[in-house]
Amino acid sequence: KLLLSSCLGLVMEGHALFFFSQNDFALTSTEKSIHKESETKETRGEEEQDTEVLEVFQPTQEWQALQPGQAVPAGSHVRLNLQTGAREVKRQQEDKFQNNLKGFKKGKRLDINTNTYTSQDLKSALAKFKEGAEMENSKDEQARQATVRQLFRPIEELKKEFDELNVVLESDMQIMVRLINKFNSSSSSLEEKVAALFDLEYYVHQMDNAQDLLSFGGLQVVINGLNSTEPQVKEYAAFVLGAAFSSNPKVQVEAIEGGALQKLLVILATEQPLTAKKKARPCLLPLPSVLFALCSLLRHFPYAQQQFLKLGGLQVLRSLVQEKNAKVLAVRVVTLLYDLVTEKMFAEEEAELTQGSSPEKLQQYRQVHLLPGLREQGWCEITAHLLALPEHDAREKVLQTLGALLATCRDRYRQDVQLSRTLNSLQAEYQALASLELQEGEDDGYFRELLASINSLLKELR
Repeated sequence: KLLLSSCLGLVMEGHALFFFSQNDFALTSTEKSIHKESETKETRGEEEQDTEVLEVFQPTQEWQALQPGQAVPAGSHVRLNLQTGAREVKRQQEDKFQNNLKGFKKGKRLDINTNTYTSQDLKSALAKFKEGAEMENSKDEQARQATVRQLFRPIEELKKEFDELNVVLESDMQIMVRLINKFNSSSSSLEEKVAALFDLEYYVHQMDNAQDLLSFGGLQVVINGLNSTEPQVKEYAAFVLGAAFSSNPKVQVEAIEGGALQKLLVILATEQPLTAKKKARPCLLPLPSVLFALCSLLRHFPYAQQQFLKLGGLQVLRSLVQEKNAKVLAVRVVTLLYDLVTEKMFAEEEAELTQGSSPEKLQQYRQVHLLPGLREQGWCEITAHLLALPEHDAREKVLQTLGALLATCRDRYRQDVQLSRTLNSLQAEYQALASLELQEGEDDGYFRELLASINSLLKELR
């Protein structure tokens, strides 16, 4: 009995524990469910409240003002109008291609019916398309050609008309050959020869044409024209040569080998200066043309300068400058001497700066003993006396040459009383002219530069 009562007590205790635990569990679950229901009700209340407050705005393709409390669909464009301060909204635009592309990216197939056209149909359509394009192109080309025909005439038609008019289209080379033949022909008159040389000078200004003149012997024909007894032929032949020599080393070399330098010096030594009144027609004076050719031959050609000194070129120019009617030629001669002196100086300075570049050319310049020759031939005094010329331009060129010869002729200048008087007189004259320039507001005037050159020369001679 005792054992039975004990078992019965244990069973009743277990039932009691189970009962209380079930009740606890039931109480806990009820509290949680009550809490969840309250949260759900609050959320639904808020959503209902938002739905009641916010109105969904339906945008269009145009910008429209967005009122406070209105909501916009996703993907709409919204901006703030800075003028009104209101928010504006419109619907996003997407073309059909973009929509199809998005669908394709998402894995959707494009709406293409592959059963509509066969491969043969596509080939036939492509062929027709090409034919249509070619027809359109041909029509456009025909229209363009018709327009060109209206504006321009065919070259064959022009040639036919030129042939009827005895006009022949010629290249520069053909024209020069024809002019040389005309000049060299014994049947040509003096006027025809002069006209041929006058026209030839126009073409040989171009470097290529001047070099082409060598290819058929035209240059030598013109050089031989310097031997003519007609002053006009000499004049225009020298004019052509001067144009061909300018900055053209190849032609310069051929001219030296062809004896052009000797012939030019002979003309300068024997020809008397002529005035324009003795001319039958307006033209260049013979000696200026010959001097122009000589200058073009000597510039930037040290070998020709060496030959010039060996052939007595300085003596020839000195005799020319001392002529009474050759004052204009004297200024040109002085300018030539200035160019030759400064050219050699610059070549030597450039060689020192570049450390031996063009050693052959530098060696040629060093063999040109121009400054000692000028001193020996009396050019220090001749140049100083030319400062008395009345023209300002002539004085400027003489002052430049005096400055270039200063290192060689300094003692001669100091002994020349006439030079000192001339410089002092010019200093006073140009001081007055420079003052007038300053009064007119010209700070860097022409006369101020001349005055600076005179003051610098006087300072060196003191």
